[in-house]
Amino acid sequence: MPDIDRVRRELLDTLFAAFNRHDGAGVMACMTEDIVFDAAAGPDICGRRIAGSADVRAAFEATWTSMPNVSWHCTQHAVFGDRAISEWIFRATAPDGRRIEAEGCDLFGFRGDKICTKSAFRKDRPPQPAANGSAAR
Repeated sequence: MPDIDRVRRELLDTLFAAFNRHDGAGVMACMTEDIVFDAAAGPDICGRRIAGSADVRAAFEATWTSMPNVSWHCTQHAVFGDRAISEWIFRATAPDGRRIEAEGCDLFGFRGDKICTKSAFRKDRPPQPAANGSAAR
């Protein structure tokens, strides 16, 4: 693997570790200031487009706040030049206690050693009943 591909794969490992720590500064350190994030759901053909580091960070922090146990278990990264894909399993407890567990992937674009675009895709699986019938903690 060329050096830049190795650097970018390590960056993706760093990014997902920061996501799973709910570390806004750590996530944003992996991205350019003009990052463009296309969320998996939203009113537009691209889902919901969020641009700029402040707004993107706020979107991620809102997810961590609304689902305090949210995590992304990465199963694979593939880097090819200035593009990459990460496959993952999204797990969380919704505010009403129902469980969310679905496969998904992110498509990334790079500029140098930073991520400049992130487009998320997630299976549209209905939330599952709360664990042991209990609400979220």
